[in-house]
Amino acid sequence: MRDEEIIRKASEYVFSLFKERLSKKLVYHNYKHTSEIVKEVRNLSEEYNLEDADQEALLLAAWFHDTGYSETYNGHEDRSNDIAVTFLQEQGYPEDRIQVVTDCIMATKANFTTANLLQEILADADISNIGKDTFFSTAELLRVEWEIFLNRFYSDTEWAQQQLDFLLSASFKTQAAQKRFGEQLTVNIQEQRKRLKEVSEKHKKKEKKQRETLAQPKRGIETMFHTTYNNHMSLSNIADNKANMMISLNSIILSVIITYLGAKTSVLGTEFTRNPILLVPVGTLLLTTLGSVVSAIMSAQPEVTSFNIRPNKVKSKKVNILFFGNFTKIPLSDFQAGMHELMREKDALYSNMITDIYYLGEVLSKKYRLLRISYTIFMIGLILTVLSFVVAMSR
Repeated sequence: MRDEEIIRKASEYVFSLFKERLSKKLVYHNYKHTSEIVKEVRNLSEEYNLEDADQEALLLAAWFHDTGYSETYNGHEDRSNDIAVTFLQEQGYPEDRIQVVTDCIMATKANFTTANLLQEILADADISNIGKDTFFSTAELLRVEWEIFLNRFYSDTEWAQQQLDFLLSASFKTQAAQKRFGEQLTVNIQEQRKRLKEVSEKHKKKEKKQRETLAQPKRGIETMFHTTYNNHMSLSNIADNKANMMISLNSIILSVIITYLGAKTSVLGTEFTRNPILLVPVGTLLLTTLGSVVSAIMSAQPEVTSFNIRPNKVKSKKVNILFFGNFTKIPLSDFQAGMHELMREKDALYSNMITDIYYLGEVLSKKYRLLRISYTIFMIGLILTVLSFVVAMSR
């Protein structure tokens, strides 16, 4: 007769093991799942005239088949076997029957080739969820587990496709399982196809909506480039105007100082002889004015960013051939070929324009940095000149 006591002890042991050691994050492979598998094993085994000893081993395997999850996720079947063997040996269970239990547990492993009816029953019970109307809700629990323990993340479309592939590839080995779950499995496959179609259409609509919100080639993108180029040109003109103003102002001051110093030996010579300290403010103004005008000239002078161009760079689109500093260094034939290639490929064209804007920005940055230096030197020079003049006159 079947020993119901050993089965009861096994169920209590598994319950305690899961309660104490199983992660709460295992939302699918938990005690509820195990108890449902045991129930399905009982239901399926009723269709066959199994000997009591075989049914006993099958139920024990059902209770222990997922206990390995209390220690590891991958390869849990091996750990489940170890836990089952330890428990059964402590209970004095026969070694030959322990082997039957462990062989059944291994039958729940993916792509395992079953060798007998007991293994087929447990394997069918373990995947019985695919033939139930609860398949879709419990599948989401499995998805969460995979994200947590296997770091597998699926989009809704990918998950729907993965589940459909699984339903189509899975099959029940026993006639009892086919009879019990086959009809609902067919329904689930049709429903999964429907869900995949809905998710795919929803994803396509979302992508279309996102594309519509992006700048369109003939409007948004071209307007953006046009505005950006205009802004760069305007900022460059402003910088040049400011630099020209500083050049003109400092040139006038330099002319006056040079004229003043040139008159030192005649009209103003006596004044410098009496007050040589006046050379300090005059010299300060001269030097700072010179520094300011040099910085302004450097800011206003033409700046060209260019690189050594090789034909392979043009073909690989690693150089901006829209900029004259680049394309004037390559033969006309290479330039024409590169331009035709750009006109055929929108992405390459935009990449070149983006690169051009970037280097225009670098030129502007240098212009304004030198211009800032020029204005700073001029301001400091005026302050020092006034202070030194006040000190000189107070003596």
